[in-house]
Amino acid sequence: MKMNSEPVKASSQGADLGASKGQFANRMTRLFVKVGVLPILVVVAVAIFASASENFLTARNLLNLLRQSSYLVMVSIGQMFVLLTAGFDLSVGTVIALSSVVGATTMAATYAAFPESVYLAILVGMAAGVAVGLVVGFINGIGVAHFQVSPFVMTLGISSIGFGIALYMTGGSPVYGMPMEFGNTFGFGNIFGLPTPILVALLMTIFAMVIVNRTRLGRYFYAVGGNINAARLSGINTHKTLILAYLLCASFAAMAGMLITARLDTGEANIGAAMPLESIAACVIAGVSLRGGIGRVEHVVLGAVFISLVQNGMNLTRVESYLQTVVIGALLIFAVIVDQIRIRLRAKLGAH
Repeated sequence: MKMNSEPVKASSQGADLGASKGQFANRMTRLFVKVGVLPILVVVAVAIFASASENFLTARNLLNLLRQSSYLVMVSIGQMFVLLTAGFDLSVGTVIALSSVVGATTMAATYAAFPESVYLAILVGMAAGVAVGLVVGFINGIGVAHFQVSPFVMTLGISSIGFGIALYMTGGSPVYGMPMEFGNTFGFGNIFGLPTPILVALLMTIFAMVIVNRTRLGRYFYAVGGNINAARLSGINTHKTLILAYLLCASFAAMAGMLITARLDTGEANIGAAMPLESIAACVIAGVSLRGGIGRVEHVVLGAVFISLVQNGMNLTRVESYLQTVVIGALLIFAVIVDQIRIRLRAKLGAH
């Protein structure tokens, strides 16, 4: 009887081991569907760059990394609003360029007319920069919502037009004449012990989380992206929702443009060209679905920091700038592939 019981015991142990492996695989699959591959990529990237450069994990470099990533964080959050509605915005780079040129030109003109009113000039200039961004966002929203133009065609066309206008306004030359206080405060200054760009990005992140998680508009974004016809039948004003998504996207990009202008201390017509690719890559690698209806603000922030982390690490390890664009493009393709895998796994898990 003992000899017969041993195979039975071994078989039961094998079954238990197989069941535990199956449960572990199922948990890992659900975790991957929930959080994506981004946390793993962050850990791997930090390990690689920390071993490649002793300066990577220094406090100075990490603070510089956060400051540099703050601009991409703002643009990526704005991009997420549009992606949630199953669209995307290729004109965020144009918004940055236009806001920089218009804001700097207005600020310089106001400062020249009222040299004693420094902060009035700064306020008027920043308001003008954000306003021109809102105009671009409104045009994008009208084209997509009311005229049913493809987001790709609409925002690509506006991007070309906007860059042309920015170059025409400046003749390709930088815009000077802004008060020094603008750069000292918003480019290189600190507020409450934090660099101004980081603090602004933090405030805008909180604002975005409130919109997405606590307001009816945020729920509308998810509904429109999930199924625009069902959202329309349920009483949601889909046209208004789409326009607001593009307006928010443009306002976030315009604010980033003004902060970059403060950092450069000049208005530039050729900045922001890489932002559409980088912002979409940051969103998709953070789990925002290109099909709409899926995404979280905090994940997008981490995605933007990851993209900046990779760029920072490549700079420290002296990777050629041309190769850096290759890496960012490869990350975008990888993110899209991972997104498709997550969609299939989500459907499979939902079926069970």
